[in-house]
Amino acid sequence: MSESMIAGPGRPWGGDPGGAPRTSAPPDDGMLRIRGGVGGLSFQFEELLAGAAALDGVVRQLAAVEVEAEALRRALFPFQFDSYASGSDAITAVGEGGQAVFRVRTELERLTREVRASHREYEFTEAGNALLFRMGLPAVPSGTNGIGWVPLFGASAVSVRDVLERGIAGAPVQLAMLLGIPAPVAGAVGALNGPTDVRRIVRDVTATPGFGYLRPRPVGIAGSEMKAGNVDLTPAGLLLRAGEVGRTNGEIELLSVGTADQRAWVVVIPGTQPDGAPEGTNPFDTGGIVEGLGYGSAETSSAIRRALREAGAQTGDPVAAVGYSQGGIHAMNLSQDPAFTADFDLKFVLTAGSPVGAIEPTAGVSSLHLEHEHDWVPGADGLPNADTRDRVTVTLTNPLEMPPWQDFGLGPGHRLTNYAAGAAAVAASRDPSLQASTAALAAVVGAGGAATVSRFSLRREAMPRAGSTRTAPAARRSAPSVSGRQAAG
Repeated sequence: MSESMIAGPGRPWGGDPGGAPRTSAPPDDGMLRIRGGVGGLSFQFEELLAGAAALDGVVRQLAAVEVEAEALRRALFPFQFDSYASGSDAITAVGEGGQAVFRVRTELERLTREVRASHREYEFTEAGNALLFRMGLPAVPSGTNGIGWVPLFGASAVSVRDVLERGIAGAPVQLAMLLGIPAPVAGAVGALNGPTDVRRIVRDVTATPGFGYLRPRPVGIAGSEMKAGNVDLTPAGLLLRAGEVGRTNGEIELLSVGTADQRAWVVVIPGTQPDGAPEGTNPFDTGGIVEGLGYGSAETSSAIRRALREAGAQTGDPVAAVGYSQGGIHAMNLSQDPAFTADFDLKFVLTAGSPVGAIEPTAGVSSLHLEHEHDWVPGADGLPNADTRDRVTVTLTNPLEMPPWQDFGLGPGHRLTNYAAGAAAVAASRDPSLQASTAALAAVVGAGGAATVSRFSLRREAMPRAGSTRTAPAARRSAPSVSGRQAAG
């Protein structure tokens, strides 16, 4: 499809003047590669198909006008000889008017046909790419697939994130080939079975003898602290708060903004804290990744709901959730947790460096996902994020500096400071998808300023002792709202 853009601010589609509108992927904005949102291909097609449906009604009306014009022309025939010149002119004028209506109608029909043909082409390309993805093969060249997979020919640079995502998705095919199954047969197996189901694999691992310590255990509230302060509620400011919260193991932060009559909340969830064993009590250790990817963050979501209640949140209060790395998995899982969405009005989710492609949020929840092309972590679930009106994915393409080996962590692409810089660029962007997404966040949390800041210390229930049929005492499940630090009961 055409990648040209019709001149005009905010016009997301291109095409030849006088021809049918054509969709085009959002152009890169500096180091930001943008997918989804109001400028995304999916929403463009939604608008164009809605327009085509509206034009169908206009076409039917014009066809009726044509019939009436022809009937009027024929009705004038008996009167032509009463005044031959004027009668002939009248008949000719009505006929020419009917022909003009015919030309407009046929042009509109052509436009609607081309729009629908363009949509079929898009769906065919997406279906083909999805099939190749299931077979563990790269996608076909297309200007409209909007997914960013490396094409077969004229390949763009391969990113670390894409390599891992495709590798995980194509693991069944790779395993089949490793076992000596011919490549065509292995590809057919992949096409039938689909991409790797990371959720099922995680559950299977936890069911394996010797790995029971990875199974989720109840998460309770061990203590809390409340204070007033000024907060930066921009996307960059909120991501940096996730880094601050992550300095203390097991803590989350709740920000209460607005007035008593119009209160809104921000849930800030840190990334993985790997300094403890997964059988420990910190819900954000590596065992927390298992709960997030395999079990929908059920226990962590329940603890966050209780923390919001203790902080003073009321049923139906608007909420935004922010998470970095593992925290982004938990934040996004809130959007599909029926218990959470029944209690609170989750409006927005912001993630950075998080594998959330397999999570489908409840309708009406907007989300903004930051990834870096050389961060492998967002591809760890083997699925790309969906391209929808309410879901925007931004891939950062800025060059990275290699850190010292002792600070390498999960790689330079996964560093929170890099994502915060990307979030600042998102806030400054003029791209319509990003402007709409950041406006949706601001509509919930406001522009920043005074807020009530509550820190909650969460603890996972301890593992039962070997040979014991009883579990160790669980962390306290509920406590009254507090204004100072409380120890676990």
